[in-house]
Amino acid sequence: MKTAVVVFPGSNCDRDLAVALEQVTGAAPAMVWHRETRLPDGVDLVGLPGGFSYGDYLRTGAIAARSPIMRAVADAAGRGMPVLGLCNGFQLLAEAGLLPGALIRNAGLSFVCRDVALTVGGTASAFTRRYEPGETIRVPVAHHDGNYVAAPETLDRLEGEGRVAFRYAEPVNGSARGIAGVLNEGGNVLGMMPHPERRIGAAHGGDDGRRLFEGLMDLVA
Repeated sequence: MKTAVVVFPGSNCDRDLAVALEQVTGAAPAMVWHRETRLPDGVDLVGLPGGFSYGDYLRTGAIAARSPIMRAVADAAGRGMPVLGLCNGFQLLAEAGLLPGALIRNAGLSFVCRDVALTVGGTASAFTRRYEPGETIRVPVAHHDGNYVAAPETLDRLEGEGRVAFRYAEPVNGSARGIAGVLNEGGNVLGMMPHPERRIGAAHGGDDGRRLFEGLMDLVA
């Protein structure tokens, strides 16, 4: 499986994501600078990492979402390629219009950094196929602007179409209906606020996050 990680000014989780992808797939991902205008040939998965792109100026992810590479990411997503946005990557996907809703300041206006329990939604997508529906997993969060918001009709549509991939099993940041991860209509784009790349093996205290990446491997098995 050939993967790519997009690097933006201020990204600080790009290496975490690259290490996770290499450990799961057996091949190091291509690191793609945000000023590039195309993705490497033959890429099967694009990852948008966490961090503080452009220092979170204006709005989190708003400037990076206008980077040249995002046009190529949007085109790839439109063709059905899996795109995974984690933490700041989730914010980028929302700002770029690839996912509905927006991410705003946490309800308590403080940075949250700890392990949290998540409930897995439907398992029809490649991102969740290695989990059981309703299963509880634990992964870390580290964010200040992780409060997911959307219009009531949008939230109803996400729920009705089975596009809530992960939900907080406990109060974390005030996110609407406890949403921690959402899918696009095609099910090939996932935005997730927690960090599955930080829970992929014994050294991380468990492998609950690893199974997300393993599900994507099934696509090219």
